[in-house]
Amino acid sequence: MTAPSRRQTRTLHPLVAAFVRFVVCGGGVGLASSGALVLLSDRIPMAVANALVTVVSTVIATELHGRVSFRSERKGWGVHLQSGVTVAVSYAFTTGALFCLYALRSEPSALVEQTVYLSASALAGIGRFALLRVVVFGDRKQTLSRDDSLSRTAVAMAA
Repeated sequence: MTAPSRRQTRTLHPLVAAFVRFVVCGGGVGLASSGALVLLSDRIPMAVANALVTVVSTVIATELHGRVSFRSERKGWGVHLQSGVTVAVSYAFTTGALFCLYALRSEPSALVEQTVYLSASALAGIGRFALLRVVVFGDRKQTLSRDDSLSRTAVAMAA
């Protein structure tokens, strides 16, 4: 009688797993925001509803990305401010892409317009993922411990 063979399971690379979590969290917040915008736009002006939904969804997404996507211990308003800056940069990037399209074609088809917007959004999302992972939710303890050990060594050598 032979022993049952164990099925080998492949685990995702941590970076890929973090990116999948980032897309799921961000996409979920995006879908919820879309629904909230539709509900609010009947009660308050669209511009006000959009601003409110954008701020609230950015705060919620930042919390989710910190806890779920990147499993970081970093918290506080500084994290939200840094994340907000990445949202502003993404907005500027997608808006710039559309302005470039309109400079090339004054009246592009809806398909071309959506292709440019979604492509720019995808690139902005990848850039935002990288910035959030490295800058906003990066492991600062590791960096600080290296610098701390170097300074201790330097102090001991100097003494």
